[in-house]
This record gives sequence, structure tokens and C-alpha cells, in this order.
Amino acid sequence: MRRFCFGLAIALSIAMGIGGKAAFAQASDPRMADLVSAGEMRVGLGLGVLMSAVKNPATGELRGAALELGRALARKIGVRLVTIEYPRPGAVLEGAQTNAWDVSFLVFDPERAAQVDFSHIILKSDYTYLVAPGAHVGSVADADQPGIRIAVPRGDGSDLYLTRTLRQAKLIRTESHAAAVELLRTGGADAKASPRFVLATEASSLPGSRLLESGFAEISYAAIVPKGRTARLAYVNEFVEESKTSGLVEGIIETLGLQGVTVAPVEKLSLR
Repeated sequence: MRRFCFGLAIALSIAMGIGGKAAFAQASDPRMADLVSAGEMRVGLGLGVLMSAVKNPATGELRGAALELGRALARKIGVRLVTIEYPRPGAVLEGAQTNAWDVSFLVFDPERAAQVDFSHIILKSDYTYLVAPGAHVGSVADADQPGIRIAVPRGDGSDLYLTRTLRQAKLIRTESHAAAVELLRTGGADAKASPRFVLATEASSLPGSRLLESGFAEISYAAIVPKGRTARLAYVNEFVEESKTSGLVEGIIETLGLQGVTVAPVEKLSLR
């Protein structure tokens, strides 16, 4: 039933015209007046994973959690959605200082919080390892040993976390998730570190690989806005909490088949 309702909501948004101002849009809210005036909301999308967005190479079609959340937020405001694409999720931050996007969605990390402001948490998961065929990594502890090479997409949450915490293993940074998986395939790395939902999908394309049952850190996924956009952040927080209680977030998880991902607990909203 939830899957049906989620699909119906998306269908209605298309039928009413995401590019126009929906009849129920909250266009009078002064916190989003700049976006209403522009008639559009730009969402930054880091490609390569379903939590953000993946692109069909043949058709160019995008699908992913950040895309669906962006669509729902644009519909709530009553403006057209414009997607700003980046080669990997971490690269979204490149546009934070140049006003390249209005809202995006990323894994929370304290280093990122110095560059952008995070909303309430939307989704929860954990980081773990996908182990290359034949590699001798049986546990999280085995991964941080001399001679172990761990592939991570440059600037992604797993890269930031392991840069702070690894003591003996070597990080090999790549420009995309696909490039990191290719290192496992060709023997250039012993393991790839990423959120569990990312690795669960990648494991099916790499025969003989192993996804570790344990994780090395919990992660939280949230919306982000440029620094200092206090009013916009308050509006986005309201949207986040509505999306969790309405079933929208759960519907996105089910529709996209995001393994190891759960809806974050509801949080209290601050007064305007």
C-alpha cells in the first residue's frame, strides 16, 4: 500500500506539473520567497549511488532518493525543479561556495558541517566494506592492517571518516564509485568503503566479493543548504519532518530497494 501511495504521489506531481506552481504550494511563505521569485529550485545531485541519484547511460534518466526528495520539496514550494549534477556525492560541496545549487542531500560529517548547514536527519545506515575476491579481510578490524588498500570515492563521507580514523591501511581515492569498484575487480584494492546500501548493490556486479556483516560507523543522511541560510533551513526542516511522518521517506526506501537504510526518528522543530 505504501509503495502504491508513493507512486501515486509522484504521478500526481507530474500530472500537476512540477515545472509550474502547484495549487497547494506554500508560495506565500517568506522563507522561500527567493526561490518562488526565481520560479525554480536547484538541487545538487552527486551521481553514482541510489541514495543520491544514478543516471541511465542510454536514456539519461535519473533516479534516486535525493532526486525524489528534491521533487517533493519543489512541489511543496510550488516551483520547477532543476537538477545540478556532480560526478560523485562528495563533489556537491564544490558548488557550495559558488551558489550553484539551493538544496542538496548528503551524509552528515563534521568536516562538511563547516561548509554547509545540515537539516534534521532523514535516513540512517552504516559504513562497511565490500571485500575484493580473494582478499584477506574477514572483519572491520582486519581492514586496518599494514598492506591493506581501501578504495574510497574522493571526498565522500567514507573518505572523510577513514582519513580521521585509519591507522595502518592505505586509502586509495577515486573520482567515482564505479572507479573504486573497478579497483576491486582488477586487484588494485582489497576493499571498498561506502555506506552499506551502496555496497549491497555493487556486490552483485562483482562475483566473489563479500559484504561484511558488521559496520565501522553509523551514518546519518540529511538535506544541506548553503551556510547562513537560516530561514531556508527552517523551512527544509519542516519538510523533512513532514516527509518522515507522512510515509514519503519510507516509500522512497521501499521503491528504490535501499538495503540497510531506515527512516530517522522524528525530531522536534524549533520555533520560527
